[in-house]
Amino acid sequence: MLEKVSGCSLPSGRIFAAMASEAPLTRAQRYERGHALRAGCPRSTQGAIGERDASFDALKLIEESNAGRIPGLVPLRYRRMAQSALAFLRGSAIVQAHDLSNTPASGPIVQLCGDCHLLNFGGFGTPERNLTFDINDFDETLPGPWEWDLKRLATSAVLAARQRNFPKAVARDAARSAAQSYRERMRYYAQLSTIEVWYARIDFADLADFFKRNAAVLGALPTIERYARRRTSESVAPKLATLRDGRPAIVDDPPLIYHFHEHSSESEAFIRDFFERYRRSLAADRRQLFDRYRLQDIAIKVVGIGSIGTRCAIALFLSDDTDPLFLQVKEARRSILEATPRFESRFAHQGERVVDGQRLMQAASDIFLGWAEAPGSADYYVRQLRDMKVSVDIERFLPPTLVEYAGVCGWALARAHAKAGDAATIAGYLGRSDRFDRAIVRYATVYADRVEGDFDRFTSGVAAGRFSTDASDKELDFLP
Repeated sequence: MLEKVSGCSLPSGRIFAAMASEAPLTRAQRYERGHALRAGCPRSTQGAIGERDASFDALKLIEESNAGRIPGLVPLRYRRMAQSALAFLRGSAIVQAHDLSNTPASGPIVQLCGDCHLLNFGGFGTPERNLTFDINDFDETLPGPWEWDLKRLATSAVLAARQRNFPKAVARDAARSAAQSYRERMRYYAQLSTIEVWYARIDFADLADFFKRNAAVLGALPTIERYARRRTSESVAPKLATLRDGRPAIVDDPPLIYHFHEHSSESEAFIRDFFERYRRSLAADRRQLFDRYRLQDIAIKVVGIGSIGTRCAIALFLSDDTDPLFLQVKEARRSILEATPRFESRFAHQGERVVDGQRLMQAASDIFLGWAEAPGSADYYVRQLRDMKVSVDIERFLPPTLVEYAGVCGWALARAHAKAGDAATIAGYLGRSDRFDRAIVRYATVYADRVEGDFDRFTSGVAAGRFSTDASDKELDFLP
């Protein structure tokens, strides 16, 4: 009943289901259980990146991941991936997912982000209209080994340092900061009550305390908060919408924003049916709120790197003719983690999978978060567009900023895993020493080398014409 992964015993999902039915263990007993896991999976072994099978082809895997995407947008995906090794990492999450399946894992399973890198964290508004810092993208969320998220986060920190041409020591320090912060915060959350962990969150006041020794960041936080509070549907409406034939409409900016080619009475009925299905996924009080808005327009909007080519759209709603609401509709495909040999989703609906994972991991989630299927098309999830959302620009980071920011991300990840998993068991495995931290630094450094090797082969493929980066205005239809 135990799977062997690079010398470490990884209990299967069935084992964990059986454990859940046993008599509850005390916090101290769970901590000791975590400590005992070191015998089967020493912390020092977490530095291994795992061997690739001789037949493994990272570039072919990337090509295969384009199946079902909008063909005319695939070149734009390649163009963005070709910008840097970090951008390539963001667009090729499926490659690292396969590699992680061959690395040591101690055993505990948590809800994973699945695409955990520095740029998938940021600030956004809570339902109470406070600004919080958290993970903000869950397209790949699925239960899995807690180490996977942290290893991807640390790798992104190393690649960010290299992209900025920082010294090697800064890259190591950034990876170490993420791992150390995760370990120390997990120990803290392991000491809290279950309900305290559930309600825990990272507010901007907490960030101010964290960055108190970094004058540049500390001084910028009030400006960032003011900027975030201006990023609402009301503020974005003048940029994204206009009047067309007397009716509010989204402004085209192809290939980043454009309207469906197949506009017809059938497509209008399709869209109305979709939002009725979405409405039914909301809680009763949120349905009443949603009913106060009327759909005005909908258009495709390209987002991110890994999501490019998937069916993503923005929809403009109005209440009282002057009160706008922008919703983002994103296609929910099977998680890349399901492409690994061990895990599969318990959800038949991929949009529900994303929403469930997001609600489980985030401290607070968007009030309009919901899901719907489009018969004959795909599964989707829906959320607000730019609801006080802010993200970082690593090109403006100084070395100390990158190191400390990696630490904040490690903190946010620990909070999410503690909420969605067993903090005491993970803390017992991690311990007080920096042995695990050093192993993660080794992993992130060597795996970043592997990413750069894959990136070099990818850019050679771009130069040779294997991966076209010339976006086309053809084959851009929304419906498959």
